Order: sequence, then structure tokens, then C-alpha cells
Amino acid sequence: MFLAGRPVERAAALSVENKFSGERIGAVSTASNADIDSAIKAAWEARRATRALAGHERRDILQRVVDGLSKRSEEFAQLLTLETGKCVREARGEVARAIDTFRLASEESTRIGGEFFPLDISPRAADSQCVVGRFPAGVCSFITPFNFPLNLAAHKIAPAIAAGCPWILKPSPNTPLTSMLLGELLADTSLPEGGFSILVCDNDAAAPLVEDERISVLSFTGSTRVGWGLRERAGRKRVLLELGGNAACIVDRDVDLDHVAERLTFGAFYQAGQSCISVQRVLAHREILDSLRTRLIAAAAVLKMGDPREESTTLGPLISQREAERVEQWIAAAVAAGARVLCGGRRHGRFAEATWMENVAADAQLDCEEVFGPVATLRPFDDFDEALHQANASRYGLQAGVFTNNLMHAMRAFRELDVGGVIINDVPSFRVDNMPYGGVKDSGAGREGVRYMIEELTERKALVLRS
Repeated sequence: MFLAGRPVERAAALSVENKFSGERIGAVSTASNADIDSAIKAAWEARRATRALAGHERRDILQRVVDGLSKRSEEFAQLLTLETGKCVREARGEVARAIDTFRLASEESTRIGGEFFPLDISPRAADSQCVVGRFPAGVCSFITPFNFPLNLAAHKIAPAIAAGCPWILKPSPNTPLTSMLLGELLADTSLPEGGFSILVCDNDAAAPLVEDERISVLSFTGSTRVGWGLRERAGRKRVLLELGGNAACIVDRDVDLDHVAERLTFGAFYQAGQSCISVQRVLAHREILDSLRTRLIAAAAVLKMGDPREESTTLGPLISQREAERVEQWIAAAVAAGARVLCGGRRHGRFAEATWMENVAADAQLDCEEVFGPVATLRPFDDFDEALHQANASRYGLQAGVFTNNLMHAMRAFRELDVGGVIINDVPSFRVDNMPYGGVKDSGAGREGVRYMIEELTERKALVLRS
């Protein structure tokens, strides 16, 4: 573990396995209650030192991480592939995005400004002006999931460093090794002593990371049930939640179906569907439904399941056999209620086949919950407003995709869809790391994206000048 910026070993250890073969690939020390308290205490004591870092010092710390990630990018990619089961090409993409994220944060660290304005709205303040500045919020607690263990951590860590906040990261026990490798890079920077900790622990031991009053901000990425439960326990601290989804994608009748089918295949089955913005519900205009269906089935058929370390593999295993069995059960339940499997539908150990389904009931888990597996549904619509209504008929609202060449339809979707982001002419899985990212409804609260996360991790303070 990394405790107050230093590598520490403990007798208690958590073994980590290769998600394809099941073989042990490493282990991490397990943090005790005392370790967690020590990390919080060290961060609390470091908060003045991190706040005092000049913009250029924060920039240089972040740039050092960029340099380290760039030099060791293939090492990070191979480790990601082993511990997550994602295909190596996807792992390389995650490393590239993490480099972008730290680089963006290094640039933004010198651009955290404020504003100046007069207060002369009435005679009593005729000679008064106001300066508003942004200052670090304080100690931050970050809890991240298994599916993007590098870049989702980067989206919390990098803005915290840029903002001048000390922090503690709890990575998923399913995929902790990448975080420890990142810790090596961070320990080689000039972050103040106590400025960061990376600890693996069970959920009970992690309670202080949620409840301790010395922590000012809690940022959690993970399941909807857990996330809202954490907010109830967090007390007065600011809570940022990036939670689940069952993203819809609308396909209008005036689009290039070959391009749409290629993008939907990517969006539904990238990383075996284990993404909160993977394509889960496709709403297609009835005029093009048959042609689109044929293309989707053909595209799914050429995906190759296998060892994710092989360059030709395009569909890796799920994070565990239990999760693969759950996906299999959800498919079976939908079929029992009248759904039709268009392709796929079977499980092979930890693998689930790329699956398209039709006639899925609105109350089936495949339609109304987050599948987090390589399964997507296809449903027709006759009117664009009907499609918007169907897309909104969900308790989730992270991102949505709309394929259309009708500008009015695009703007109507932007106005009417109850989501945090609308992607026109691409899948909801599209994300660039400088854009605001987050959800509404049960999908969360707050926004990530480097500049937007820096705003979440800073407090406005007003200075009034009277002459």
C-alpha cells in the first residue's frame, strides 16, 4: 500500500488473479483500521502544504506523472489486461486517456482563476468591489471501481493535485495492482509528505473514508445502490457520485446504417459491456429496423472471444464468473417473459457472448437495470418524440446517443433527454477527458472532466474591498 506517500507492507494481503486464466498474478497489502486513520491524519496535516503549492509546482508534479505513464505505458497496459480482463488494445486506450487526463490537469493547474466585479448595486456599496478566488476544499476521499482502474482514478487524483487537495484512494479489490503502479509514479514526485495514500480494504474498514469529518469531499464511482447509501452516511461533506446507467441510443431513419452498426457494436461490446455508458437500449426507426438488425447480427458474429492479451481478441471475460452467471440469468429471465435472442445469449465460463435481443419487456432487468455485460436490446419507434419518451423511461440518466442528420431532432434531443450528456452521431460510450461528465436521476450527482472536477474540489471565497 501507499500510506502518506510511502510504500508500506503488511502481513495481511489480498491476492489478485488473472481474470482470463484465474492464476495468481500478485498481491497487495490490506489496510487496517489504524492504517486508514493514519492516512486521514496525514492528509489532514498535509492540507496546508498542498494548498501552499504554487501553480507551477502542481503543474510540474502532474507533468512528472505524465512522463512516467508515457515511458511505462506498455507496462501499465499489460497489467490492466491481466487484472481486468479487458483486451490489450482497450487497455492501451485507457493508458492513453490517463496520460491525457494528467496532462490536462497539469495545464489547468495554472489556470484556476476567479473574478472581479463592482458591488455598486445600491448607494450603500458605491465604493465597494469584490474579488472571488477559488481555494482547495481540503482532504478528499476517492473510491473507484474495477472497470477503468487507471483512468477513473486519474479523473479524481489529477484534479485533486491541480487544486491543491491531499487525498486518499481506495481502489477496487478486484483490480488494485494498477493503482499501486500509479502510486510508484506519484511517490517519485514532490508531493508533500502525507499528500496521498492508496489503500485497499474491505467495505467495513472503509467506513472512515465516508464518515470522518476531517474529509471535505467524497467522490465515488460505482453502483447506484452503494453510491446513494454512501451519501446518506457522509454527513456534511460534499459528495460526488458517478453511478450506473442503462444508456439508450436512438437511430433516426436518415443515417448511414453501416457506420451506425459499427459504432453500436463498439458501444455495446467494448470491454465486454462493463461500462456505465455502454450501449444497452437501441431505439431504431421502424423504417430502418430490419436493415439495422441484419448489420448488428453480422457485426457481432465476427467478434473474437479469447485471451485478452492476444491482439486479435475483441471480447474478453467479465470480471468474475459470478457476474457472467448473473448476465446469463438475466437473459434467461427475459426470454422466459417473451424476449427473443437475435444472436449470442450463451455463457462460457467467465465469458458471455455478444448478445442482441428483441421484444424485451420494459420491466425486465435487461431493460430497466444496468446489465454491465455484453448484452443490448433493440426496439422500434415510429415517431422521434416517441423515441425520446422511451429513452427517458429509465431511472438512470448518464449519457445518451442519437444518430440523426436532422438538426431539429438533434436539438430536441439535447433539450428533452434527461441525461448528463447527449452524443449526436455517436454512441453514449463516447467520452473525451476534458468534457463535463456525470449523470442525473439515479446516475449520480456532480461532474467530472478535469476542469469541472477542479471546480468541485475547490471553494469560492469572496474578498470585499471598500475605499
